[in-house]
Amino acid sequence: MKQLLKAMKRSTKTLLLAAAAWAALSQGSAWSGDLPQVRKSGVLKHVGIPYANFVTGAGDGMDVELMQLFAKHLGVHYEYVKADWGTVIQDITGKKVQAKGDEVVFLEDTPVRGDLIANGFTVLPWRQKAVSFSTPTFPSQIWLVARVDSKVRPIKPSGNIDTDIARTKALMKSKHVLALKKTCLDPDLYNLDATGADVILFNGSLNELAPAIINGKAEMTILDVPDALVALEKWPGKIKILGPVSRKQEMAVAFPKDSPELHDAFNSFLKQAQHDGSYRKIVKKYYPTAYAYFPDFFKGR
Repeated sequence: MKQLLKAMKRSTKTLLLAAAAWAALSQGSAWSGDLPQVRKSGVLKHVGIPYANFVTGAGDGMDVELMQLFAKHLGVHYEYVKADWGTVIQDITGKKVQAKGDEVVFLEDTPVRGDLIANGFTVLPWRQKAVSFSTPTFPSQIWLVARVDSKVRPIKPSGNIDTDIARTKALMKSKHVLALKKTCLDPDLYNLDATGADVILFNGSLNELAPAIINGKAEMTILDVPDALVALEKWPGKIKILGPVSRKQEMAVAFPKDSPELHDAFNSFLKQAQHDGSYRKIVKKYYPTAYAYFPDFFKGR
């Protein structure tokens, strides 16, 4: 009888430990999941990286306001989750990922920290294999930017984007050019090594690239359109655009591939926001010149 009681106690202890472990695991990912889980939790977790005017880091930004409106549309509370470029995708997918060209390798499991990514997140081929993107929310392109006192002159547009890219890349030869790995400014995405440039991998954030060339860290940097627009407004007369390094790109909100209902709900919400003018109001607030630079993208939006 004593042996039976001991065995029962051991079994009960084992079950309690297993239950505790399961509860801890469940709590760690309680907010992750598709639309029903978001509504059940009562919170939309917005994963974002402070970048340009999408997420300013001061509690506002274009994507912050857009996600706040989306949360209100769903009838849930909004919560911001700060991330960084090296781990942002795993924060919503629960899988560490490694990009290899246009491919992606899925590695070990990681904690899920939120429901979607929104911070001027560029749609790239390898990212499309890891997450599902919404309807585009903002236009982009990669530009070559230099200090205004650089002797290098901007290209004259030819009317052919491939010709313009080739001419722009030719300007990099023997020049110090800043770039940033694991972002849309990764030099491998645009084959910068083949330009003859001295590519310098920047250690700071995307927001610091423009001031870095102004302060003499290099003569040139590649920037995407939103950051360049912010820099032109913030440091007038300090930098100049030399030409395009990529074809036109698009930015969108990223969702886990197993959250199709949340993905579709956002697309419906975005269509409504564009129709009622709330989307345009937010864009104009944070990027007042965007409609002038990209009239085709914003037509009807």
